[in-house]
Amino acid sequence: MIYLAPADYHVLIEQDGTFSLDDSEKVNYSRPSIDVTFESAADVYGSSLVGTLLSGANADGTNGLNAIKRAGGIVVVQQPETAQVAFMPQQAILSTPVDFILNVQELTRFVNELNDAD
Repeated sequence: MIYLAPADYHVLIEQDGTFSLDDSEKVNYSRPSIDVTFESAADVYGSSLVGTLLSGANADGTNGLNAIKRAGGIVVVQQPETAQVAFMPQQAILSTPVDFILNVQELTRFVNELNDAD
């Protein structure tokens, strides 16, 4: 399944696995912030969580990926050279213990293999 965040709301994962929306302050100049979503997902799913960070123009995602890693989850980052905007994946790689750095084709294969494993 794919869920899209509406503009100007953070998406939180609740303990029962449902989603909620939050209009609190921006994080890393962003709302929605992927940090907020990743951090709440790490609290709920722990070591069964796989966080994937793609192209982006700020450091949003780095703190959330670190939360996923601390919870025992897997961290996947798009290879910066293949990103439309390389800054976000570069920051994650510099600041997070990343499990996989993958190009677009490898990311597609990785996600499909996760889906097949379910």
